[in-house]
Formats: sequence, structure tokens, C-alpha cells
Amino acid sequence: MLKLAAIVGPTAAGKTGTAIKTAKIMGAEIISCDSMQVYRGMDIGTAKASPAQQAEVPHHLLDVAEVDSEYNVALYQQTVSQLIKRLNQQGKLPLLVGGTGLYYQAVVDNYQLFPMESSREVREKYRRQIISEGIDVVYRQLLSVDPDYAQKISPQDEKRIIRALEVYEITGRPFSEFQIRRENSYHFAAAGIYVERKLLYQRIEQRVDEMFQSGFLEEVQQLLKAGYTLEHKPMQALGYKQVILYLQGLLSWDQMISDIKQETRRYAKRQYTWFNRDQKIVWFDAGRFEDESRLAESISAYFEGQLFSV
Repeated sequence: MLKLAAIVGPTAAGKTGTAIKTAKIMGAEIISCDSMQVYRGMDIGTAKASPAQQAEVPHHLLDVAEVDSEYNVALYQQTVSQLIKRLNQQGKLPLLVGGTGLYYQAVVDNYQLFPMESSREVREKYRRQIISEGIDVVYRQLLSVDPDYAQKISPQDEKRIIRALEVYEITGRPFSEFQIRRENSYHFAAAGIYVERKLLYQRIEQRVDEMFQSGFLEEVQQLLKAGYTLEHKPMQALGYKQVILYLQGLLSWDQMISDIKQETRRYAKRQYTWFNRDQKIVWFDAGRFEDESRLAESISAYFEGQLFSV
């Protein structure tokens, strides 16, 4: 059976640094599990591994799509499944690293994703409703007809909310019913990085400040200059949307920073909620370790015992 390991957790938990150290110990290659890091030009705002970090350990599924391209979980799953097979054949451990729960689950539970009918008329109806009544109202509609799927996605994920309601309206069946798991497809071990809430929130605030010190504003300006707008879904990602609203004069600088920090804290909370449902994940409390190196050693020992013991 093909081997697969994963390191998951909320934003700012230290996944990137820990994963690189773990990969070095294990002779692994990292597969990004982040729905925004696939896009070229979106580096600072997505906390993508730096060129220097990528040079330490091979990384996959970074910078594979343009911002205006149609990239989705089905394409990601297909690409990663092929990559897992190839790395195993090369005698290397694939290490899935990131915090996008939907992408993680599509891979590790090997969901069978069905192509679905679509209706532009239905989609436009829900877009108009979001404009007139707000996304919260439409999200509550999804909660009422498909709570399983609704709880897996962000309440602000307009595209996925509309898609799920579209499928329900066309088929009369919840979108979640079309997602069939084929569990135990891999010899699998997963480590979750836990950071105590107060410390995690401090890390989030520090990260947001460092993003702007590193040129996040200029990164968004470059994307806008390239012709991308809020009409492109990736540009609605956390942080990017707020910067665009600031540049449009709709948010003050302080309000933009405050909104990004607040929304990132909320996102981290949703990530914990998602991953906590997966009983396969063994959690490592980062606060109990001297530094990332010690944490990586402990995670590596766990992977070794789970995946390579006779």
C-alpha cells in the first residue's frame, strides 16, 4: 500500500518550518495542501514557503495555476494522487502539509468526486441574492439543506456555497451525497500541530504585521496591475480582499489590518474545528517542545513508527 504522511493545523501554527525539518529527517518531499498557494504571484499573503525554504526540500503543488484559471479540489486530488504514487515508486515519503481541510480530506479519504450538471441561471440567482441579502443568508440556506457540506466550508466561500445550492436545486440531493469516500487507500499517518489559543492569536497578529513589512501591499498592487480583480476568486482570499478594499478607499489602513487579523483568527478556529473531526490525526502540542527541531524530531519518530515499523 502506498505510504502518505501529513502535517496539518491552523494558520500560523508553524507547519512550514516544522514540515521542512521533518522532511529532512524522513527523506520526504512536501506536497502543499493549501488552496491558495497553488496560484502564481500569491506568495506573501498565503505564507508560501520562501525560495530558500523550497531549496531545502522539494515542494510540490506551489505556483501551478494562474489567478484567473479554474483550479479546484478535483484537479488537486487527481494531481496529488499521481504524485503520491510517483514518490512512493522513487522510495520517497510524500508529506502533505497545509491547512485547507477540504483539499486534505479529498486526498486522504480519497473522495470519489463526481462531475455535476450546472446552470448559469441558478448560479446568477444566488449571486443576486448574496448582493441583495448578504452571504450569511445564503449560507444559512445551505446549512438547512446540506449541513454536512456547509460545515466543511467557510461561511464566506461564495463560490462553494453557490455550487452546493446549485447542485441541490438541480438534483434535489445534497452536494455531500455525491462525495463518496474510499478510505484506507493509503498507509497513512497524520500529525496535527496544536498551539494554545492565546499564543496562536499572538502569532497571527505578528504574522500579519510581518506580511506588510515584507511587501504584501505591493504584492496585491502587482496582481491588480496584472489585471486581476475581486471578480477572480483567489483575489477574494483572506487578506487580499481587505487590501483591495483599502486600495479602493473603502477601508482605512487600521481597519484593514484589524479586519485581516480578526478574520485570520476566525479562520484558525474553523481549521481546528475541521481537523478535530478527523480521528486519524495525532496532535502535538507545540508549546511542549523546546523549538521546531524538537517538534519535528517527535513527529518524525511518530511517522517512523506508524509507517516503517515491521
